[in-house]
Amino acid sequence: MDSNYSVVGDGLVNVDYLRRQFVYEGWANREVLKAIRAAGNGDKRSLQLMAHILAAGRVWLERLRQIPQSVPVWPQSDLAGCEVEAKQLESQWLEYLKSAVELSQAVTYKNTKGESWSSSIGDVLTHVLMHSAYHRGQIASHMREQGHTPAYTDFIHAVRQGHVA
Repeated sequence: MDSNYSVVGDGLVNVDYLRRQFVYEGWANREVLKAIRAAGNGDKRSLQLMAHILAAGRVWLERLRQIPQSVPVWPQSDLAGCEVEAKQLESQWLEYLKSAVELSQAVTYKNTKGESWSSSIGDVLTHVLMHSAYHRGQIASHMREQGHTPAYTDFIHAVRQGHVA
């Protein structure tokens, strides 16, 4: 199998597909941050989850680049810090995906417990996207429970609105 493809379920995923998903990822994170800003300062849980999404993305990017972890996975961050990190991280993911990425290539890393693991780059990228979506869903549920309007981050909505080409 061509190393530019990765098996996901019964199908194949290529780097171009994943680049598109990371464009969506950046847009969705920005939309969530706008909703948190609109909700005011009282929604600390949503901000905590958003900071975690961004920190986990940073940790995985550092693992792929084989550089030391620079942030905790559950950082303390304010809204302005999250907005800056979201912008930087989006740019860095897209830059990473412009390089010659072989999805089947294994990357070895230590998790936050210090355990050594090896995963394919394709699996890591898929994990980052799913992890973020999972926590954005938690943020949406939490915001509704608090009486706030969550961001509308459905993928198809992003495509229909021209946010993802």
